[in-house]
Amino acid sequence: VQLQAYGGGLVQAGGSLRLSCAAAGRTFSGYTMGWFRQAPGKEREFVAAIFWSDSNTRYKDSVKGRFTISRDKAKNTVYLQMNSLKPEDAAVYYCAAKLYWSDYFRPHMYTNWGQGTQVTVSS
Repeated sequence: VQLQAYGGGLVQAGGSLRLSCAAAGRTFSGYTMGWFRQAPGKEREFVAAIFWSDSNTRYKDSVKGRFTISRDKAKNTVYLQMNSLKPEDAAVYYCAAKLYWSDYFRPHMYTNWGQGTQVTVSS
């Protein structure tokens, strides 16, 4: 399984970015796709997850209402639309995949990771 994340960049506070995660190597039925982020000096944290089969989603509380995770089956791609960005959202964002839905918020449960994409939010 190969995951490639892209779409990061520099944006002003209040702005928007859309991250993409292109997945290849298998079909993802039964998989959970997650977005995590890691700021300097901090642990990697859960941001959002989507269950590939039924599009069930979950979010970190601080991004609810601002971020939206979605997936395009035809393109085998997962998206993270980020609106109303805040300086505290700045981090390296990673996409990841794991089988099944349980423990969707635990990074160590994910078996496949893409490279990170940097998100910088200026105040």
